[in-house]
Amino acid sequence: MDVKQLKLLNKELSMNQEEYQKKYQEYASQREKVKQDPWRLHYHLMPETGWVNDPNGLCQFKGTYHIYYQYSPFDVEGQTKLWGHMTSSDLIHFKQGEPVLFPDSRVDERGVYSGSAFIKDDTIHYFYTGNVKLIDKEYDYIYAGREQNLVHVESQDGYHFSDKEWLLNQSDYPQEMSCHIRDPKIYEKDNRYYMVLGARSMDDQGCVLIYEGTDLKDWQYKMCITTNEPFGYMWECPDLFDLDHQQFLLTCPQGLPHVGYRYENVYQSGYFPIEIDFKNQTYTLKDFKELDYGFDFYAPQTFEDEQGRRILIGWMGLPDIDYTNPTCERGWQHALTMPRVLTQQNGIIHQSPVEEMKALRQSHTQTTVSNFNDCHLNGYVFEMRLAIQKSDDFILQLRKGAYLKYDQSSKLLTLAFEECGYGRDERHIELETINNIWIYSDTSALEIYINDGSYVLTSRVYSLENEDNIQFIKSHMEATIDFYKLSSIIVK
Repeated sequence: MDVKQLKLLNKELSMNQEEYQKKYQEYASQREKVKQDPWRLHYHLMPETGWVNDPNGLCQFKGTYHIYYQYSPFDVEGQTKLWGHMTSSDLIHFKQGEPVLFPDSRVDERGVYSGSAFIKDDTIHYFYTGNVKLIDKEYDYIYAGREQNLVHVESQDGYHFSDKEWLLNQSDYPQEMSCHIRDPKIYEKDNRYYMVLGARSMDDQGCVLIYEGTDLKDWQYKMCITTNEPFGYMWECPDLFDLDHQQFLLTCPQGLPHVGYRYENVYQSGYFPIEIDFKNQTYTLKDFKELDYGFDFYAPQTFEDEQGRRILIGWMGLPDIDYTNPTCERGWQHALTMPRVLTQQNGIIHQSPVEEMKALRQSHTQTTVSNFNDCHLNGYVFEMRLAIQKSDDFILQLRKGAYLKYDQSSKLLTLAFEECGYGRDERHIELETINNIWIYSDTSALEIYINDGSYVLTSRVYSLENEDNIQFIKSHMEATIDFYKLSSIIVK
């Protein structure tokens, strides 16, 4: 691409609020068309039109949950990046807001990339990466030619933002780093603030940079966290937090080779139990564990709500995949996961849907595995909980062409798709035994939690009408089952 083409692309990918509002009016008929799509989800947040990816700026402020997200409202491939915005007081009833941040300035002209929120003294502080690609000549945009600027804005209400402040630029990062440094998240300890940034070094090793500050404005480089041996070439979306007196570092490594049934996706999402001594600039990393083993999970972000819960929301999608989402042809792509509460036991994170999801339960059927098929249950939108007394082989059809299977001899749990996967085939978890399974099925999505949420499988799935029969094809296990039809969240 020559310099002239790059200049045109820069212009196409920038957008201010006035341009957004004009185009939004032009898309009225497209929004009505998208609403009629039977693959629209019932209890997952999704774009009105266009593309959604990373959750950003998650927080609860004065009783209101604010969910921001990477948003390309007018194209399904995620080119122009804004921050979309939804709010809720109960995580069941949502209000669709207007985008709050636009790629409309020198510091973010190629995209308002991912970032986070930090609440202090009745003010929400937002930090994000402003993406800029230089166009004076041709670059590879990995080792040269890209700016990843740290930008700060403030708000007193979560809706109205201050002017953008440019806090760090490429010259403020260590020289041994590439141009890929992004996704700021703030951690407070002992009256000091620490900002984690995902990074890729010049020798292609993934890492997390830590900056230190005392006032949320002036940041000084502190230290770098990485593994002894290379573990991927880039670590995206870092998140540092305490959970039940244990420190965790979440991140999304790119470039991990498959190891048996681990790291089956193109990019991973997971966590390290970690202990950081900021004063002495030392740390201890324990083994990395995947947060989700399904086809469609990436860029999770957590926050602590006003009840003291550590809540995680992830992008129900992945970049650079070799399978497809047929909703693109219908004007929209991707969604966010359900909000999940995190707990930990012995350094293992457990995820479970927020309690508020129980408000969606409607009809209830209680039965056993041996009697399940006689109940003739069907539908795409349901919750199914299995309390397993005897772990053994089973094949559960979740809908036509979608199966959850366990083989006792190989100790292997498999999520398998046929045509409804649109290129998704199988994902696996090695498990000695299964104690319980919680299945959340939506029109075109699945979230499956195993063994109290210590393992999770998240995936999109696309079935046709009248392919919603739920049945055990085979089962030698013993379990009691609670099955609930679910209603929808409300988005206005």
